[in-house]
Amino acid sequence: MSAGAGRTELFSAVDVIRAKRDGGELSDEQIDWVIDAYTRGAVAEEQMAALAMAVFWRGLAPRELSRWTDAMIRSGERLDLSFLSRPAVDKHSTGGVGDKITLPLAPLVAACGAAVPQLSGRGLGHTGGTLDKLESIPGWRASVSNTEFRRQLEEVGAVICAAGADLAPADRKLYALRDVTGTVDSIPLIASSIMSKKIAEGSAALVLDVKVGSGAFMPDLNSARELAETMVRLGGDAGVRTVALLTDMSTPLGRTAGNGLEVAEAVEVLAGGGPADVVELTLTLAREMLAAAGREDADPADALRDGRAMDVWRRMIRAQGGDPDAALPASKERHDVAAPATGVLTRLDALAVGVAAWRLGAGRARKEDGVSAGAGVRLLARPGDRVTAGQPLLELHADDPARFRAALAALTDGIEVGPAPPARRPLVLDRIG
Repeated sequence: MSAGAGRTELFSAVDVIRAKRDGGELSDEQIDWVIDAYTRGAVAEEQMAALAMAVFWRGLAPRELSRWTDAMIRSGERLDLSFLSRPAVDKHSTGGVGDKITLPLAPLVAACGAAVPQLSGRGLGHTGGTLDKLESIPGWRASVSNTEFRRQLEEVGAVICAAGADLAPADRKLYALRDVTGTVDSIPLIASSIMSKKIAEGSAALVLDVKVGSGAFMPDLNSARELAETMVRLGGDAGVRTVALLTDMSTPLGRTAGNGLEVAEAVEVLAGGGPADVVELTLTLAREMLAAAGREDADPADALRDGRAMDVWRRMIRAQGGDPDAALPASKERHDVAAPATGVLTRLDALAVGVAAWRLGAGRARKEDGVSAGAGVRLLARPGDRVTAGQPLLELHADDPARFRAALAALTDGIEVGPAPPARRPLVLDRIG
């Protein structure tokens, strides 16, 4: 086929689609061409949609997937972090409910001698976005220039910001296409989407937090493990030291789900307090990141205790225009959810809480929607706690009381009270890499 400018194309999109549709392996040259041609508009959206569906059904062999990921990286710029005086290590979470771990983790790892270039995103649906959370801090801005990024990473040690438009632009186009063509749930396409951006960020080491459970993108352990193994292999193929932890997301992390609420909880952790599960996962991931960066001798628990991590947090927030001392936004309306019976809280479903927070205004249904900084859910009890009928279990926060009805409907089947405590599920289920 020919592009609009008269350029002669190396391949036909239809031939590439047919090859994958019929179960064949694409050559390196075909993969390089189709990713490049799609990025510059020489392959039409409907043709790429057909190829994505063929990949959904036929998959990609390890060689194909490695080349596909590399081609997506090469569609844009790859950051060069060689200017840093400390080793750089990145972290990615596949997303969950109450997952505010990036907020205390980035300054904590930076306080221990590594650099953390954390390019983050916004929430969609029931999972919260790191940038949405940080934007609840008055004055804080997600966008930084390349010069600001480099200076802050060297001087402060941590940056949490939005990715630039030049980072893996092929993924940006393909991600939007997958969202409207029913091809989101493809492990090769998920893995290449995540890893193309993470590898392009330029770190030599990467730690992945792959969530498992009702509130996660991967609800079962086997599919989560397959995704983790695929991403670890892609990282290794690209020369990035990569480790993945499979972590539980059947119950929300911590005691809050919502933007400003989660920032407040993250600050509690940095101050030496906070919920035990948030502290445990923050320290576990910090140790993995420091080991990957060659800083095994640093103890992140010490950096929490002596205030160094808090110091980095305050500097990081100020560097991006935020006021770490400002009061966080609070919702105008609150509503308690009571225990339906006396006994032990046996289940508090992460998906139910996440959807409730979304309906309260903490999340968005479309990328262009706004979010409320004060909306969300506060957990007043956790599974295993003894409760009395009528006792408040959850506190709902919203700016508009009309939102409570939809949030309560989401929680209907997500709360269970029984006679005996539930079996204890470990927070970290497995390690890969």
